Amino acid sequence: MDPELEAFIPLFPRADLTDPVVERKSFAELATAVPAPDTSGMEVEDRVVPADPDVPVRVYRPQQAQGALVWMHGGGFVMGDVDTEHPWAARIAESSGAVVVSVGYRLAPEDPYPAALDDAYAVLTWTAEHASELGVDPERIAVGGHSAGGNLAAALALRARDEQGPRIRFQLLNQPGLDDRQETWSQRNFTDTPWMNRDKTAAAWRHYLGSRPATPYAAPARATDLSGLPPAYLATAELCPARDEGIEYALRLLRAGVPVELHQWPGTFHGSQAIISADISQRQIAELTASLRRALAE
Repeated sequence: MDPELEAFIPLFPRADLTDPVVERKSFAELATAVPAPDTSGMEVEDRVVPADPDVPVRVYRPQQAQGALVWMHGGGFVMGDVDTEHPWAARIAESSGAVVVSVGYRLAPEDPYPAALDDAYAVLTWTAEHASELGVDPERIAVGGHSAGGNLAAALALRARDEQGPRIRFQLLNQPGLDDRQETWSQRNFTDTPWMNRDKTAAAWRHYLGSRPATPYAAPARATDLSGLPPAYLATAELCPARDEGIEYALRLLRAGVPVELHQWPGTFHGSQAIISADISQRQIAELTASLRRALAE
């Protein structure tokens, strides 16, 4: 493990997702420890996207933005909101120059699949329809997310393709959880890795799926046809249960003719980029936002 990251491991709580209410509180407290970037150079506004039910979003509008990113937070499908995601959504907007629409999707187990995906799709549609109001080109809309949010971003790309929905220019998938089957080497062997391990991943999937069987929109790794999807940047962490399913998804996208940039970060663990003082975390965030800036440029 990267030595700068290893020093912080005792500070990460050992959550197991058995009690989502308690875990949400701990997750929110952890998020407050992450310093937020300066937002004085952008407009930040809380909005509500009309849907059934309505979806809360937080919109970050840097000056002279060209494109937009519909961004889904992480949290194992059961934790997180626009407040806990504020440090990351603001940082992405600041560094990439894109308008970021941070989605406060419904959480499991109270609202299992497809609630979160339906919310995200409603926000994607709203963003495309309100592109002129947001000051962006409707042909320059990307989707992205971390962990569970990466799952939702990949699922949005599949659903938009299949339903001839809004055109998505780019997928920004950071450590996405894509496969409920947990059959890869990393899922079988990473039983005691920091923050996310096999048992915690299994609990997240149980909460998210509820009594429903997994479909490709719930677990994008199950999709048999990945052709015609938007170009992607996909990043994985070395000591993360979802590592191998992310790498395999990137390879399958490539085989389907989809342009992909894949980066496997050595010595990192799931969510370790929250330790922003570490050099490797700064490199991760810089590459993530630079890839978005390139994708949305002319």
